Amino acid sequence: MTKGNTIKAKKVKDLTERIVKARSLMVVSINGLPSKQFQNIKKSIRESAFIKVEKKNILLRAIKELKKESVLGLEKHISDSCAFAISNLGGYELAGILSKKKTPVFAKAGQTAPTDIEVKEGPTDLVPGPAISELGALGIQISVENGKIAIKKDKVIVKEGSVITEAAAAVLMKLGVQPFSVGLNPVAVYDLKEEKVFTDLVIDSDAAVQSLKENAGRALGFAQKIGYYCKETIGYLLAKANMEGKALESKTQLNSNGGSA
Repeated sequence: MTKGNTIKAKKVKDLTERIVKARSLMVVSINGLPSKQFQNIKKSIRESAFIKVEKKNILLRAIKELKKESVLGLEKHISDSCAFAISNLGGYELAGILSKKKTPVFAKAGQTAPTDIEVKEGPTDLVPGPAISELGALGIQISVENGKIAIKKDKVIVKEGSVITEAAAAVLMKLGVQPFSVGLNPVAVYDLKEEKVFTDLVIDSDAAVQSLKENAGRALGFAQKIGYYCKETIGYLLAKANMEGKALESKTQLNSNGGSA
């Protein structure tokens, strides 16, 4: 075995040994992620996951070394711009952590806008000069206030699905608008406990929390309506019973005094 093959074999062995001791093996995309941001994210989540970047053939060999038919579903998700995230956490929990580690970045010419990119009405730090014509070329209405350029009206300068031009990218940078975010993007995960591959890993924690709050509110209202007793409803039900008891007592006293109901 050549020295090169020996090194590759050791890399595969080290990866495999880490994976078999973990709960989940996640394939994450590092496409377009600058080195500095990658190192910052890697450092910030080291308590949650071990991140390893290797050549595609090393990652594929490590998967095969697990000798599990169920893990082979990860193979089609491995590319030259991905890494392994090895963790003792469940895949969805890890995906939630990664979703909070995104870094906003400026747009580059040639990128496709994921949503409408808009500049907002208000003051800017730009001084009158070439910037006036640059903003005007994109249809942005401006005025000069206190020696600085101000945007008079919100303006979508790149529509969703459109390619960002050099002119648009330059203006967005001057205005400090960062419409993109970069991070470790989950592609697929293998759960070693369940021996399954999961691919739907898009996590919106804020939306999930809001949905839970709304559902909890509806459930509480329904429980109160049907008189279901639990620690969340007992206060309301006792207060309601007390009010109804007082109303009944008042009605009884009125009737005993010869009054009408």
